[in-house]
Amino acid sequence: MRLAVVGAGAVGRSVVDLAGEYGHEVVAVADSSSAVVADGVDSRHSGVDSDAVVARKAERGIVGDDDPEDALAADYDVLIEATPTTLGDAEPGFSHVRTALERDRHAVLANKGPVAERFGDLRGLVDDSDGEIRFEATVGGAIPAVSTVEDIEPGHVTAVRGVLNGTANFILTRMAAEGLDYEHVLAEAQDLGVAEADPSFDVDGTDAALKCVILANVLSFGAADDPADAREFTLADADVEGIRDVPGSALRLAAEDGRTVRLIGEATGETVRVAPRLVPENGTLAVSGTQNIVQIETTHAGRLNISGRGAGGPETASAVLGDVGRLE
Repeated sequence: MRLAVVGAGAVGRSVVDLAGEYGHEVVAVADSSSAVVADGVDSRHSGVDSDAVVARKAERGIVGDDDPEDALAADYDVLIEATPTTLGDAEPGFSHVRTALERDRHAVLANKGPVAERFGDLRGLVDDSDGEIRFEATVGGAIPAVSTVEDIEPGHVTAVRGVLNGTANFILTRMAAEGLDYEHVLAEAQDLGVAEADPSFDVDGTDAALKCVILANVLSFGAADDPADAREFTLADADVEGIRDVPGSALRLAAEDGRTVRLIGEATGETVRVAPRLVPENGTLAVSGTQNIVQIETTHAGRLNISGRGAGGPETASAVLGDVGRLE
């Protein structure tokens, strides 16, 4: 498959770097201010130099000398949307995907915004296109949460829950292990690069909530006999509580009772909730550090657990490229 990658952060660069291993060819790459497009009329046998693109981004902060719009107009089979997540109108990611679908091309998203905030609009575009969308990488990095729900069939899944943010989980794990308060561990996480300078997206529960909103949309639309009857979820529909106010004393008291605290997100076809919850200290949901876990409750197969790294460039890129493979 010929790929156009829009977004040159850790995920986009990893897709460019790994695409060849998966048997695909990158014919265009764009960041916010530049692009590089393969030579040739149709780019069928002349992909971009992936090593040069990654090196140029690292050294000069740009991927090429072309305009970003040139990448959207390139001759590709699949658009990879890996720009940063934005809320509300989910731009510019939504428009990038719309451009691909209007050209009857496929789109694979690592950007959570369009799927969490404008899922109904995306479905409408797909209905009018010969292209499809995939978005495994928007939920849990390399963890195959979306595809597992789809394989079981959403109508046979009653709920999906789990630990879906590595930063928040790292902080809670360290608070429990060392008896430290939130502010102390947050500073440590920032020093280690686990938390951003502004950690709000992670510690306030927004990131986990977006992932749960996406899962709720998969459940709602997948179970509906008629898409018009499905309920569309956005972040505004989620009940969200973060970890800023979790005191170290709460974790110490929980430990005395054989329990601990984790930021748990849960999605059904009717509700989305994210909040700190007490869980058994040695239970399945008590993953440590930056690990993520997804529990899928099914009507016939019981409870399924999938865990692994929920973020990271190569990890998330593997989910992106797995989705490309599903489109072949």
